Amino acid sequence: MCGVIGIFARSPVNQALYDGLTVLQHRGQDAAGIVTCEDNRLFMRKSNGLVRDVFHTRHMLRLKGNMGIGHVRYPTAGNFSSAEAQPFYVNSPFGITLAHNGNLTNAAALKRDLFVEDRRHINTDSDSEILLNVFAHELQSCGKLKIEPGDIFDAVAGVHRRCRGAYAVVAMITGYGILAFRDPHGIRPLAIGRRQTPEGPEYIVASESVAIDVLGYELLRDVQAGEAVFIDMAGAMHARQCADNPELTPCIFEHVYFARPDSLMDGISVYKARLRMGKYLARKVEREFPDHDIDVVLPIPDTSRTAALQLSYTLGVKYSEGFIKNRYIGRTFIMPGQTQRKKSVRQKLNPIELEFRNKNVLLVDDSIVRGTTSRQIIEMARDAGARKVYFASAAPPVRYPNVYGIDMPAAHELIGHGRTEEEIRAAIGADRLFFQDLDDLVKAVSKKVDIKRFDTSVFNGEYVTGDVTPEYLAELEARRSDHARADKLDKDNEVLEIHNTA
Repeated sequence: MCGVIGIFARSPVNQALYDGLTVLQHRGQDAAGIVTCEDNRLFMRKSNGLVRDVFHTRHMLRLKGNMGIGHVRYPTAGNFSSAEAQPFYVNSPFGITLAHNGNLTNAAALKRDLFVEDRRHINTDSDSEILLNVFAHELQSCGKLKIEPGDIFDAVAGVHRRCRGAYAVVAMITGYGILAFRDPHGIRPLAIGRRQTPEGPEYIVASESVAIDVLGYELLRDVQAGEAVFIDMAGAMHARQCADNPELTPCIFEHVYFARPDSLMDGISVYKARLRMGKYLARKVEREFPDHDIDVVLPIPDTSRTAALQLSYTLGVKYSEGFIKNRYIGRTFIMPGQTQRKKSVRQKLNPIELEFRNKNVLLVDDSIVRGTTSRQIIEMARDAGARKVYFASAAPPVRYPNVYGIDMPAAHELIGHGRTEEEIRAAIGADRLFFQDLDDLVKAVSKKVDIKRFDTSVFNGEYVTGDVTPEYLAELEARRSDHARADKLDKDNEVLEIHNTA
């Protein structure tokens, strides 16, 4: 998962891009990058680390210009190298920089075609570099020295014909403007904002509307599935549908876990969706455990708080905070190796014993992925004195890997893969376990909008792009396993050591 942002303004954008990336930091803590443009010259800074660590005053002073794009990343498909920090750049045609949220499912075939047919070299393992080169080749194919918005939209249409998978993109074409587009399924989110200044309108494109709000722009709308939006150097906005058969099928896991609750995505309030998740989950608890003896509902911070609060209200059971979170520990399900992951859970959360002692507690989390965190938290609750520990997940069991930009583990490392709900309960050590029904999750997210279908592949194995084969999943699993991650980290560290001693 990644966060992208692009700004066209009438004054320098370096600080706004920095502030926007800090608001999107929850979408990626592995690397960050910004590129700006002034007088047809590009200025870039990117590296591994948090936004606050990547950009210092000396870097910000060099990021000149009134338009630019930015990116925060955590690695998809097991990529950890600093060489894969974004945005990416190609000098031909015109000089294009691009930042991408998502994952291409036909990246290997595209990489081969780019070399054999288009004579383009790909220097990293990142599918974002592949996407950039596909777009650059399609734009170059128009054969014009000076391009117009229609030529750019034709190039995006070419991308849609060639690329499969998920991609929400912001790009900057030197001397021409800012481009944003979304794959024909709209799997990853992308929104547009605008504000009026005395000099003319300014525009922002970002992964989540919260970045638009915080920077003082008015949310205009979402980029539609298959649509491209282009802001030219005069500040005029152009838009065109570039896909032949677009169908909006956004990723439902954005609402479960990734997105900030104060964001709107495709007209859906993430906060309201999570409230409804809590209500539906409470009704399931009432059906399956009508004579329950739950004394208190405790959320696993932070994402589950909204659902847990509504669940407690619906059940008529006290809500309280049982864990204090150390906010300087990264997300555990993307950490390589079980040993490191187990250690990090203990560092990440600390129980408040008074909320557990001699009580029957219902712990609420947004989802259960590996089960490692859940098992450790249940042990911590028992160690803190809980009599019984029940567990509720605001999402159904995660049984299948995500192929659209969330770096979930290999299938065999998912606790829900090949297990019944009772077997999952026994594996994590809960006295009772409640999972959200998939139909209820869809109802919770789609209540106020006319979206006919969501990507729910992590729960039911139905991939909306229709091109995910068993062979692809096997290859993905080989790259995402703990063993593969550890091996890649060792190799990356060897490269770093060579650079540091050179």
